[in-house]
Amino acid sequence: MHSLIEVQKKLLPDMLSVMQKRYQILRSIHFMEPVGRRTLAHALGLSERVLRSEVEFLNEQKLIIIKSSGMTVSQQGLSVLRGLESMMREISGINEMEERLKKILNLQEVVIVSGDSDETPWVKQELGRACEKRIRKRLVDENIIAVAGGTTMAAVADMLTSEFIGDTNTVFVPARGGIGEDVKNEANSVCARMAENTGAKHRVLYVPDQVSKEVYQSFIKEPIIKEVLNLIKNANMVLHGIGDANVMAKRRKTKDEDMKIITSGSAVGEAFGYYFNEAGDVVHKVPTVGLQLSDLASIEHVLAVAGGSSKAKAIKAVMKSATKSTVLITDEGAAKKILGL
Repeated sequence: MHSLIEVQKKLLPDMLSVMQKRYQILRSIHFMEPVGRRTLAHALGLSERVLRSEVEFLNEQKLIIIKSSGMTVSQQGLSVLRGLESMMREISGINEMEERLKKILNLQEVVIVSGDSDETPWVKQELGRACEKRIRKRLVDENIIAVAGGTTMAAVADMLTSEFIGDTNTVFVPARGGIGEDVKNEANSVCARMAENTGAKHRVLYVPDQVSKEVYQSFIKEPIIKEVLNLIKNANMVLHGIGDANVMAKRRKTKDEDMKIITSGSAVGEAFGYYFNEAGDVVHKVPTVGLQLSDLASIEHVLAVAGGSSKAKAIKAVMKSATKSTVLITDEGAAKKILGL
């Protein structure tokens, strides 16, 4: 495959360019369907005139269906999308980027999906789909999956279906408490959605993410909270996102004195209440209820999901403290920024 593509790049570069463009259009229709031509043109950065001719071609090939409500991808179109996926990854150099990132970050596996979630919101769905595949491969008879909150984890939840858990006994637990903002994306809510979508069980942890040491000691003595914390500590899989340090600090309504520590320490990334600088050093730690960074070393599978070129520094910083078993699932935008491409 690789040698054939290299020959095509030299002899028929225009053909590959056209193929990539039409693949991207078809893929975008699939994730945005039903979608109108104007909306699609804006999302892809194409003129309506250019898009019109491409859409007409895809329609003639019976790869899409055009209705008054918008365009959708046909079953034949879906088959073409799936069939071209591996070739498109090869053409765009994604496979090579995965290997380079794996070595640079010293990780077990790196998965890169096409696109930049900063520019194209539905790329998060692709991150979710890629994560779902990796979770499914790692399921055993008994599973405790600890899940952090955030929009990316919510995208993962949306990709899970009733076929996901199969015959396994799986329970989803929140990796930590809530931070008091955007309840639908809190860890408890994400766990509930994952359980609902798959028919699995879930537990809740109705405590704030950030508490004082005195309150923390009081919380962990409560039998129900103690039971959930024990499940979290015994998780065999963890799913988590990676946040921009400043964004997360503001979401937590961080006190001025702590904000100064985060800023003066040049923090760029955040995970589990830990703030990291570009060297991967922890410059600030928020006392949180739930999973701690030190707990990850004893967990068999850790899946970190984060994308967008704006998160490149955050991803690189947090991954410097990642365990060898960590799998990073990211997008092309973040990967290229990390690799300096």
